Amino acid sequence: MTRERTASGSPFEERFGFARAVRDGRRILVAGTGPIEKDGSSTSGDAAAQAERCCALIIAAIERLGGRADDVIRTRMFLTDPADQGAVGEVHARHFGKARPAATMVGVAWLCRTEWKVEIEAEAWCGDDG
Repeated sequence: MTRERTASGSPFEERFGFARAVRDGRRILVAGTGPIEKDGSSTSGDAAAQAERCCALIIAAIERLGGRADDVIRTRMFLTDPADQGAVGEVHARHFGKARPAATMVGVAWLCRTEWKVEIEAEAWCGDDG
């Protein structure tokens, strides 16, 4: 299989020279995904609302490359406030709980935009028929 890439429309992809996700064989890697809207603005609201947007973007990228949310085997969640871990964890469970990926949640000092409370990355394995 040839390496495939997909974009989400984030202005950071072109500016910083990366793809939202890359598929190489059965493996799909999704870059750190912040809560960014189609118009380039940041998702408003709390960390849970921002995590919902991150997960939606991640799943859309995986689906564009022929995978599913259930194929996710690894996630990493980056939070700027440890008080948000419960809310972000619940969003993660709604989207990826069936897959039960290996997951890491870490606190960070900052993300690309000061209003971002969360950024998430993922890895999927699309099995023999992927």
